[in-house]
Amino acid sequence: MDLYKLTGGELHRLMKEKKVSAMEVTEDIFARIAKVENGIGAFITVTPEEAVKAAEAVDKKIAAGEELHPLAGIPIGIKDNICTNGIKTTCASRMLENFIPPYDATVISKLKAVDFAMTGKLNMDEFAMGSSCENSAFHITHNPHGLDKVPGGSSGGSAAAVAAGEAVMSLGSDTGGSIREPAAYCGIIGLKPTYGAVSRYGLVAFASSLDQIGPMGRSVEDVANLFYTISGQDPYDATSMPTHYPKTADGLGYDLSGLRIGVPKEFYKHTDVAVGASIWQVIRTLEARGAKVVDISLPSTEYGLSAYYIISSAEASSNLSRFDGVKYGFRAEGYTDLNNMYEKTRSEGFGDEVKRRIMLGTFVLSSGYYDAYYKKAKLFQQKVRAEYDEAFKLCDVIITPTAPSAAFKIGENVHDPLKMYASDVCTITVNIAGLPALSLPIGMDHEMPVGMQLIGPHFSEEKLLGIAKEFETMRGGLCQVASVV
Repeated sequence: MDLYKLTGGELHRLMKEKKVSAMEVTEDIFARIAKVENGIGAFITVTPEEAVKAAEAVDKKIAAGEELHPLAGIPIGIKDNICTNGIKTTCASRMLENFIPPYDATVISKLKAVDFAMTGKLNMDEFAMGSSCENSAFHITHNPHGLDKVPGGSSGGSAAAVAAGEAVMSLGSDTGGSIREPAAYCGIIGLKPTYGAVSRYGLVAFASSLDQIGPMGRSVEDVANLFYTISGQDPYDATSMPTHYPKTADGLGYDLSGLRIGVPKEFYKHTDVAVGASIWQVIRTLEARGAKVVDISLPSTEYGLSAYYIISSAEASSNLSRFDGVKYGFRAEGYTDLNNMYEKTRSEGFGDEVKRRIMLGTFVLSSGYYDAYYKKAKLFQQKVRAEYDEAFKLCDVIITPTAPSAAFKIGENVHDPLKMYASDVCTITVNIAGLPALSLPIGMDHEMPVGMQLIGPHFSEEKLLGIAKEFETMRGGLCQVASVV
């Protein structure tokens, strides 16, 4: 049996029934990694020792007849901007190439408490800045459905690993679409939670007012179980909020009869015909089950990209000022004085995209430009939130494309930053408003996956997951391990 092809829920039930052991699951996953990783490049660091220890502990619990958490012994990959005690956390940057955190992020502590098996740290765009996973300082990650295509970014390694069967689930982070876009490109499910639903403690910050950790997987059940496990208020994160989610995905579902689906015209203006057609096919299917379509408008969508890159770059400029060669991380050699050390360290340690955003952020925060740019963008953020609040008075969920097109070729947009940024047009306003959103695969375009985005009001993750579960059941499943590898 190819255990790597199974979902976490299926593996949990097999382990519970003593039909397979946690060690067998772990060994099968790492055999898969050994077979396909050279072609995919999903990992920065592979951690078989950690996974084996967890598997041994779970097998002891099985032998003793102890109750297993749904994630116990399940191989899960971790994006490399989430701190892991004693294991390198590089953010795919030369600046942190040899950084080993002395503590676990809160989400890692919660996963360790339920005996998950860490497969390793996953590749990403440097400091989560990018939409293609081409900005890593170490290597490019390839889309398992087409090795000449990007997996999306910045959580490209997290999506590719799950799609290729190198991890059953993964954690990513989402600042402007960095969970949902890779999920769409790689044909898996990805959830960007409400801002504050999951602790950011131990997440290396890109844009603190937008960043959110979230789950990725090949079934709605898996994504729900991972989300419920990592969510909740954390005393180490002042922005985290009290939550009241179920403990497991048992009983997950939603009555589609009477569901009001909001369709904002602004999201379809620049969407490929094939992607738009796939979305509308799903909407008609949901209508046949009793859902109602409501036309809505979110006019600020047009200006979302501009506001996002002002806010995120300004916060990145501030957050990344700590990487200066003094405290920790990379330090350049051959400097003449302190200022020269700063200059050489940051010039050599950061990649081009990171430096581009630092410079943009420094500019919009500078004297004379703060009011003209950053302040206006933050006021715009309030306007976006108000538009969504008004929209949700008319509908229960909003359905849009996750990305305007299927995955593009590696190298196609790398020299055109504005074109690259435009791929985030369907996702960024969700982060600006702090809302939850779920991407799920709905079809193929030229043999590459197409994703659909469900957007809900604050803390409506259970509703989004329930709707997705009903759709998954209607389809007889949504995700399979990519066959190209």
